[in-house]
Amino acid sequence: MNAKIRLYVEHPLGQGQSLTLDKAQAHYLFGVMRLAVGAAILVFNGRDGEWRADVTEAGKRGGVLRCVAQTKPLQMPPDLWLLFAPIKKARTDFIVEKATEMGAARILPVMTAFTNAGRIQRDRLQAHAVEAAEQCGGTYVPEVADAVKLDRLLESWDSERKIMFCDEALAGGTACLPDITAAVGPWAILIGPEGGFSDKERARLHGLDFAHPVTLGPRILRADTAAVAAMTLWQDRLGDWA
Repeated sequence: MNAKIRLYVEHPLGQGQSLTLDKAQAHYLFGVMRLAVGAAILVFNGRDGEWRADVTEAGKRGGVLRCVAQTKPLQMPPDLWLLFAPIKKARTDFIVEKATEMGAARILPVMTAFTNAGRIQRDRLQAHAVEAAEQCGGTYVPEVADAVKLDRLLESWDSERKIMFCDEALAGGTACLPDITAAVGPWAILIGPEGGFSDKERARLHGLDFAHPVTLGPRILRADTAAVAAMTLWQDRLGDWA
């Protein structure tokens, strides 16, 4: 039986494991998707890979699934974090979704001098990451961290994790990653806000040994476009696309 619907669950997964659905999950499967007892779906929890599960109980307020067979092992992304300054709501959602699809291991909103965004709802962004993983076939869901000020983040930064600092002031040349192509290990990509980095922030980042300023090409990109472009370049050179 082919299973096309994928669902993220919190339960442990294993042969014969029963999974109790909450009201929202039951509504989606049985109210929206019109599944019934005997239907098969795919489930994952970010730890135990992907499993085919059969519906054994279906109701308006709940239901039960039973794990039948593993369909994919856990596939971890590269050790890559995405740091980005929040922007407008829909475009912030886009960044989280695309970062999940493209293989970020962790997503961190950072507040910079020119960040122009309201309060970050971490739970809502985490839900977007879950939905993106469900849609793209991933078996891992990156954590979306609470927003933190850039200065505070850099003060406690582990220098073993290098930062690919996407500096819009370098725009004008060919997209280039001159300093990172041979640098293996943990990495983070840093994307600035719509107004760019302040002179103070830029000077600090250029002075850090673990920060590698790069250009993303001859044009200044929107923040959401820059996130996708930067992750594409990094994945192609150092990630699991290489």
